[in-house]
Amino acid sequence: MESSRKKMLGMTKVVDLFCGVGGLTHGFVLEGFDVVAGVDIDNSCRYPFEKNNRTKFVHRNVSDLSSSELNGLFGNAEIKILVGCAPCQPFSALNRKNSAHRKSDKRWEPLEEFGRLIAHTKPAIISMENVPDLAKEKKYPIFKKFLASLRKNKYHVFYRVVDASKYGVPQKRKRLVLLASKFGEINLVPETKDKNNLVTVRDAIFGLKHIKDGEVDRKDPLHRASKLSPLNKRRVMATPKNGGNAKSWKPELMPACYKKASGHSYMSSVYGRMKWDEPSPTITTHCVNLGTGRFGHPSQNRAISLREAALLQSFPSHYRFNEGDNVSMTKTARLIGNAVPVLLGRAIASSIKNHLENLPD
Repeated sequence: MESSRKKMLGMTKVVDLFCGVGGLTHGFVLEGFDVVAGVDIDNSCRYPFEKNNRTKFVHRNVSDLSSSELNGLFGNAEIKILVGCAPCQPFSALNRKNSAHRKSDKRWEPLEEFGRLIAHTKPAIISMENVPDLAKEKKYPIFKKFLASLRKNKYHVFYRVVDASKYGVPQKRKRLVLLASKFGEINLVPETKDKNNLVTVRDAIFGLKHIKDGEVDRKDPLHRASKLSPLNKRRVMATPKNGGNAKSWKPELMPACYKKASGHSYMSSVYGRMKWDEPSPTITTHCVNLGTGRFGHPSQNRAISLREAALLQSFPSHYRFNEGDNVSMTKTARLIGNAVPVLLGRAIASSIKNHLENLPD
């Protein structure tokens, strides 16, 4: 049985579009797949993608990638698997009001280009991960069009909004996961966690060295926290540990915009601390900034470090994001926040493996 599985995996090759630093790819690597390339427009992703996954990074706008080039990346693969996470800015809360129904909006281009490459190269299996709101077909005609194209090209399609914490990610992060196969019905593997055994912030980061704001762990350049202003230092010290938020502050600590009546509803979701014994809130591209969400450390008077953010994204502790010790907080936080959580990527890869192993002879 083991030899047949290895033979099956040997027939497959995976290409990851919009690959970023390799969160999705790393999930496939952990499941034994041969990821032959990742494609992304952001060349700062090259080092972490190649260093941690030992495969090829193609610095390219996916819109400029031809079907012949993509087929060249697949080489002689008997089973081509195309995966990716098209950038989600068009579907964010800030953009959806104005762009949801604009079929010609340039911001829809990543999903359209993903569909183009699928239609022209016809890989055997496809996976796409994206923001959950995209699943509302009536609200987003672009997704309905994408699904119609898949079905027109004879794919069996499955999609569902999932919470990454149910697959072992120490983070509450809802995402749309789509799987499609030429071979037959395909499904996501069952959730591995429930409300009684979720992986928590404590599980993920408790053992890391105690650092102060603006400090760096000499043994791990990624374990560094943003320097706080004197006012933000006072704010975090006034925030109760283990889940506290800005509602406990005295009026003089509140930002001017929150002193208005309309601002008070936001005080539970900004400048807050994480809870030790729950998964973290969604890790965003601003996850190391105290005032942009509940990104305060549960007990230390600072925002979470870059390494803590990566661990909450389920990257292994040895994952490298920067070459050398010169680390940009802003850039690296963006790379980490934009990534597919590794364990969600692994669940997707496991689903595809399970699908292939159960195909009829």
